[in-house]
Amino acid sequence: MIFRPFYYFDTGCAAYVLGCGSLGKCAVVDPQERDVDAYVAFAASKGMRITHVIDTHVHADHRSGGPRLAADTGARYCLHRSADVALPFEPLEDEQAIELGNTVVRVLHTPGHTPESICLLVSDLRRGPEPWFLLTGDTMFVGAVGRPDLPGHAREHAAELHASLRQKLLSLPETLEVYPAHFAGSVCGAGMSGKPTTTLAFEKQWNPKLLDGPR
Repeated sequence: MIFRPFYYFDTGCAAYVLGCGSLGKCAVVDPQERDVDAYVAFAASKGMRITHVIDTHVHADHRSGGPRLAADTGARYCLHRSADVALPFEPLEDEQAIELGNTVVRVLHTPGHTPESICLLVSDLRRGPEPWFLLTGDTMFVGAVGRPDLPGHAREHAAELHASLRQKLLSLPETLEVYPAHFAGSVCGAGMSGKPTTTLAFEKQWNPKLLDGPR
């Protein structure tokens, strides 16, 4: 697997390129419009074709590069089916598998921060069938979780976020590496660490928003 984070320390944002170098297929997750050319150049440098562009949710803190990147490369622009947007996209379903050669991405619908929020569970079949890491979007951060109050209906969304964390994420293998869409500098959560990565085991032990859950 080829995996490349793109970190934006001025805004506390992250985008990711991941895929199979052997079979030349990759996806770009949570791209920013200002860096579309950089994603294309990196994929080309590794001999990969961008086949999927995925936003983990409808972003409110930066302009998504998803639609433009998909148009420029002929890739599929993907959001969860429940996304309320006025542009065409390929709808994703909970538990759907996206195959990128030897890289497999499993979609987890995790509403709470926004109704259409998803996380992406990634496996590298050349290493083994078990998942390797988790892209958590704005559902879980290092030391924090996503804000449920941004689109309104805070009480309802907080309940959905709680269920997403307990039922979808905390039941996953603790060995998973975790790569969120934001870190310190973003307004999408409170108390986020400046460290952009973590593990599920560490968050279950030390994330103050998770300490009342199973460990």
